[in-house]
Amino acid sequence: MNIAYVTSLKRGETDRLLTETATQLRARGKSLTGIVKVANYKSSFDNGCDMQVRVLPKGPDIKITQNLGKGSDACRLDPAAIAEAVTRVDSGSMDRSDLFILNKFGPEEAAGRGFCTVIGTALDQGVPVLVGVGGASIKAFESFAGGLAVPVAATEQAILDWVHSALSDSRVTTTDNMRY
Repeated sequence: MNIAYVTSLKRGETDRLLTETATQLRARGKSLTGIVKVANYKSSFDNGCDMQVRVLPKGPDIKITQNLGKGSDACRLDPAAIAEAVTRVDSGSMDRSDLFILNKFGPEEAAGRGFCTVIGTALDQGVPVLVGVGGASIKAFESFAGGLAVPVAATEQAILDWVHSALSDSRVTTTDNMRY
């Protein structure tokens, strides 16, 4: 079993790296499942907290934030949109998937919802998992992963090196330590 996570202190960098990784891997003929941030989507909010994700491999794009009004600093995540993204990924087949990518292990996953079960499904099926994790969610992610996830440096080369290693690794490990 292979599960890794990427964290960057630079705002938006983890999303950029995972989206770019997905683009490069698809260009190399790899089959991907999961979600990544839509790279060319422009936030309509000053704080940048407005996002669309692309369901891999071919879409659709789903806006996972909601407009709470001008000046709002509250969390804009749209639970219904996240549930739609989870459902679309979960209903797809991982049979031929080379890699599962989740742009962010966020508040929904930290609470045991969101993509937690889908991550477990991918790992149970032997699909390597690559997850973006924000600083506020690292402890929750490490608890969820049960000590099985490895950190990967927030560089394109380090991520691609891990993916190459994960795809060539034939070891099978149980997911008993994971919380999903």
